[in-house]
Amino acid sequence: MDFSAVGEKIKELRKQMKLSQKDLAHNICTQAQISKIEKGEVLPLSSTLYLISQRLGIDVNYFFDIGTTPRLDYIIETTRQLKAARRNTDYGTIKQIVEAEEHNPLFTRNKKHFQIILWHKAIYEYEVNRNFQKAIALIDEAIKLTFDKVYTEKEIEIYTSRGIFYYEEGYIEESLKIYYEALNWLKEIPHLQDDTIKSRLYLNIAISLTDLKQYDQSITCCKEAIDWAIKKDNLYLLAHFHYHIGFNYELQNKLQQATNYMKEALMIFQLVKDNRYTEEIQDKINRWNS
Repeated sequence: MDFSAVGEKIKELRKQMKLSQKDLAHNICTQAQISKIEKGEVLPLSSTLYLISQRLGIDVNYFFDIGTTPRLDYIIETTRQLKAARRNTDYGTIKQIVEAEEHNPLFTRNKKHFQIILWHKAIYEYEVNRNFQKAIALIDEAIKLTFDKVYTEKEIEIYTSRGIFYYEEGYIEESLKIYYEALNWLKEIPHLQDDTIKSRLYLNIAISLTDLKQYDQSITCCKEAIDWAIKKDNLYLLAHFHYHIGFNYELQNKLQQATNYMKEALMIFQLVKDNRYTEEIQDKINRWNS
């Protein structure tokens, strides 16, 4: 463990938050101990490091990663670029990054970091090369790198990609089974670090149910997702859930119910300044009410 790297990061974060050493130490340890930690002279107990991380608003694992991983800044930035490319379906960029980094010791010597590379390699193998079997094999390999009795958020997110590949191949029932498994595992985690994983799973399930013409089950799934999002004060995909409920009603020719939910979806899309779907939704509402 690199004591100095941990201490330097604590000092940097403390100054960013405009805290004195005394402020940071309050009810945790002595100011003198904070000084020694920041100088890299000592490494705090895990319990002390946890309390420091909470005061600084940082996941405690971040400090352990800093202390054990050289060039963590490079790994974090590469991971950020992969995430952005994944969200933007920029599979060409994913392929370029993976091919540049898959033999980099910064990734290959750490299972958690190499897992990210394998996961994204699976994504481009499917989305670029349309190699379904290889993509599935890479997903399984990535999960096995770190799996230990209970699935982590990251492992669940990777496993969800397996379901997406099955869905895109037309194996909708198989993909739905994967999504439900992932959702059940996710519900066992008491405190999620990334709420968007659960929202995306709910939407994947709802879409699959609609494709199977299980409209009422899809609506129930969306309503459960809406209740959960409101409880978490999370707007992510909230408009999509309202839209999808309306879409299910539309497919059943229940146009009044469809209109009600489409109007709510339109309002939320406008609230979050997402105009990609507003024209389509407004056209539907106008057509149904003409």
